[in-house]
Amino acid sequence: MKSIHLQIRFLVPLLVTLTVAALLALPLLDRMTLRWFSRDLSARGAMVAKTLSLAISDIEPNAKLDRLRGLLERGVLDERLVGIALCSATNEQILSTKGFPGSLTCGEAREIAKKQDPRLELSSGAVHIGDFPVNAQQADSDRLVLLHDLSLPDRRSIDTRRYMIIFITVLGLAVAGITMIVAQLSWRGWVSGMRAILRGEGLVRPLLQTGTGSAVADSAPPELQPLEVEIRQHLRELEDNLYREHGPLTPWDPERLRGLLRTQLRGDQVIVVSNREPYIHLKGKDGGITVSRPASGLVTAVEPVMRACSGTWIAHGSGSADRDTVDENDRVAVPPDTKDYVLRRIWLTEEEEQGYYQGFANEGLWPLCHVAHVRPVFRESDWAQYRAVNQRFADAVVAEARSDDPVVLVQDYHFALLPAMVREKLPKATIITFWHIPWPNPESFGICPWRRELLQGMLGSTILGFHTRFHCKNFTETVDRYLEARIEHEHATISYQGEPTLVQSYPISIAWPTDDERLRWPAPSEARRAVIERLKLPDDACIAVGVDRFDYTKGILERLHAVERLLEKYPQWQGRFVLVQVAAPTRNALEEYREFQDRIHRVTDRINQRFGSDGYQPVRLLAEHHDHAALMELYRAADMCVVTSLHDGMNLVCKEFIAARDDEQGVLILSRFAGAARELPEALVINPYHVEETTDALHRAANMPPNEQRERMASLRMTVREFNVYRWAGRMLADAGQWRLRERITRRVQRRAREGSEAIDA
Repeated sequence: MKSIHLQIRFLVPLLVTLTVAALLALPLLDRMTLRWFSRDLSARGAMVAKTLSLAISDIEPNAKLDRLRGLLERGVLDERLVGIALCSATNEQILSTKGFPGSLTCGEAREIAKKQDPRLELSSGAVHIGDFPVNAQQADSDRLVLLHDLSLPDRRSIDTRRYMIIFITVLGLAVAGITMIVAQLSWRGWVSGMRAILRGEGLVRPLLQTGTGSAVADSAPPELQPLEVEIRQHLRELEDNLYREHGPLTPWDPERLRGLLRTQLRGDQVIVVSNREPYIHLKGKDGGITVSRPASGLVTAVEPVMRACSGTWIAHGSGSADRDTVDENDRVAVPPDTKDYVLRRIWLTEEEEQGYYQGFANEGLWPLCHVAHVRPVFRESDWAQYRAVNQRFADAVVAEARSDDPVVLVQDYHFALLPAMVREKLPKATIITFWHIPWPNPESFGICPWRRELLQGMLGSTILGFHTRFHCKNFTETVDRYLEARIEHEHATISYQGEPTLVQSYPISIAWPTDDERLRWPAPSEARRAVIERLKLPDDACIAVGVDRFDYTKGILERLHAVERLLEKYPQWQGRFVLVQVAAPTRNALEEYREFQDRIHRVTDRINQRFGSDGYQPVRLLAEHHDHAALMELYRAADMCVVTSLHDGMNLVCKEFIAARDDEQGVLILSRFAGAARELPEALVINPYHVEETTDALHRAANMPPNEQRERMASLRMTVREFNVYRWAGRMLADAGQWRLRERITRRVQRRAREGSEAIDA
């Protein structure tokens, strides 16, 4: 009924338009018809007059009038001629036929004949008047006036109008009928297609393959497939905008993530693979064992997911007491207090760690992907170790799997080969690989000697995630450059050797702090007082905090140069402005990192000597690990947080700072080269390579009024709260759930088809 109503609403204006067009066209058609008849009558009159003129010239003068009258009377025997008159050059009537009106003089007839429409209304009807010379070669020749009956053109005009109305009516009914039929068929197809899309069918479209490799079915009709992708993108944008403006209808939290795992994944096993473990057991000086949680963005993001799904986490055991805390299967339940999930540790020799981690991963892939102006180093021996360690972790995944189709979350650049290795042993597994660092353009990635092997390994994934769409685009272009693969941009899929991979952006985030956690935080005033006392800062200090690993991609050097320029350009900040830089040591075995750390220390000493004084140092470099509580204290004490990454996948420090500021104060200065800059436009977004721009941002942040800080921070907190780590994981797992469901249905249909074929053959 709804479709019929819509069609009627379309057809009524159509029919009204056709009717109005017909009413407007009929008068114009009448005028054109009469004009055509007038032109024809004028031509016919000229021919009749010429014929009569030849006959008149042959009549003898003494018998002229009688013979002329008879000639003219015979001329009007034609039903279309009403009357004929012979007029002199002086407009005197010589003679006329019986039908010529006596009231019409030759002069009047001649004037009317000169008009564009020589029409005269008589009591007997309308006539057309034509005036023609008897002898065209004489200037004072007699003239013939011919009156043509216009009743015939009028009758034909009426007939033409009738036929026109019938034609327009039939045309309108035909158009209406065809429109209703086409609309009904199209409406049914669109409604069924849209219902399928809105039910979730086709939002993640696998390429279903038969045994011969041909495509079996698509998720939506071909005409709806482009619309499918647009609807998915618009729905996400609408959802994001709704969350920003009104808050979530159902917030993403551990409980919602558990519900998703129970419904869409139906309790399937989840296995996480990463190099860094979420908990490290260390031997204390007194012989006891302590547990620490490493300051890693990856651990910060993934660990809450594992708490929610109670799965298995496979990681490299690097702690000095790690072997002492595992069982005979190298497993230990973590976290120590709640034991929500299982940590399976893999032991690496010093040679393996040197080649796989220090060598290929951090001297090769890390600088290659970050494009941080540090030359990547690729060695054959490192590649061999990288491949061997990936295989060991893949074997551990197979060993830990309780079924042939677990959900495997592969984390970061340390395991680019692992997806294809797991796929070989567990072809039904759903493998989600998330690349936590940027992906370079094809030209930069082409530096790697084993680029094809890395791409082939990653395309063993079911879903391949990056932080931003820009990184997805770079990866797709890289595959297009170096592999023979089918790329479907509208569906964001890459099919390599018959296996499809969905390439999507999933911006990572943090777990929003709970009410219990916030109750344990010190008040901002208490945190500020504690930091000032511990670091011996001025009481009126303007505190900027930076929290990073000691890495050349984090822009620490550029940050120091901006602080130095600030004290030069705005001398009023000398003695007050302090940068508290937390730089956790990392990868000290690599020469590039040792040289970088030495350089940071030298620049820090130079700035402190230049602008420092008794009791004041503009840069406080804390080159040591800080636990979560210490970082919260720094975040809540600071006037601003400075993130100047030269190239970063996301950077979670900025989101941790935002989450810590429940007082809605403080300013975030954020590099445009961090993935988070696309989500947090309310921050002061800067180019860290531009020293003056960073300097002015520091000055602006230090002088920003509390009201403006509150407006910016409130918006930032809303974004980080709603787009939290559970939403990041939920989107990936929801896509995986739809993919798994489709794959299971496809396998079931193919199995039944084979069984039916075998039964027929039998």
